[in-house]
Parts: sequence; C-alpha cells; structure tokens
Amino acid sequence: MKRWHVVWLVVAGMFPLWVSGQQGRGSAAESRTEIRQLMDTYMQAVDAADPSLAAKVFLNSPETSFISPVGRERGWDQIADEIFVKLMGQTFSKRSLTASGEPVIHVFGDAAVAEFDWDFRATLRKDGSPVHTTGRESQFYVRFPDKGWRLVHVHYSGPAVAAPSNAGF
Repeated sequence: MKRWHVVWLVVAGMFPLWVSGQQGRGSAAESRTEIRQLMDTYMQAVDAADPSLAAKVFLNSPETSFISPVGRERGWDQIADEIFVKLMGQTFSKRSLTASGEPVIHVFGDAAVAEFDWDFRATLRKDGSPVHTTGRESQFYVRFPDKGWRLVHVHYSGPAVAAPSNAGF
C-alpha cells in the first residue's frame, strides 16, 4: 500500500473523533449559555416571588431540593410554597437578587454545577425596613432529553467567615 493511502486512512479514521470533540466543545459553551439564562430567570423569579416563573427553571419532582440558612425543602411543591410564596412573597414586599460577579458554570455532559456570589436587597413586608444580605450559592443542573436543562438542587449560605486565629479546625 502506498504511503499516501495509509495517511488518508488515518486521517479519515480520525476525522469523526475530531468532529465529535469539536461538537462537544460547542455543546459545553451552548450549555453554559442556556444555564446562565436559566439563572437569570431564577433571579427574576425571586425578585417577583413567582413560583410559576421559577417552575420554568426547576425540575418539577419530589427529588428536587433546596438548602438555605432557614431550612431544607424537598420536592418542587415544597420549594415553590416555602421559598417563593412564603419566604419571598409573604416576608418581603420588594426583592432584588443579583449575582455579585459573573457565575462560574462547570458542565459535565448532562450535568452541571453553577456557583456565584449574590447580593440580596429587600423590604420587609411587616414594617417596611430594608434588608441587605450577601452570600454564595451553588446550583446543580441536569439536562433531560424531554425538558432540557433543569435546576435540581440549590445550596446557599452567607459569606465565608475568617478562620479562627488559632486555626482550630
């Protein structure tokens, strides 16, 4: 067999692998864009205290979960009621949740983790006093064949605290 035939066979054999690798990179970038858009919708749902809007982001499932300093919700129905209706809607008359910087999104095939620092400003419904908190949040997304990317877990907490001077842990 002539040398150029061998080279051609090697190139032809490698081409599908190269193309799939290129598609994977484009797919991860597209996934990050889609997830970032869902994160924007999530923040809009918090601002509006709107569980219907949040339902476009979260997986409607009993396995969906949400951990915060005030509790742990399991299942979309409990998240919708406790977080969006009661905490955001009944506790605050105005709300504004923003990312303090650009979120970092890691894509692993059909799973992804997003992490960001947030700034929350609100007005207490009971007396009109202002509330300002900051913190950090991680969100876990899964891509479903029939639904696309959906948020399946949220974990948020306050800002990091400095270690004790004796580094006792």
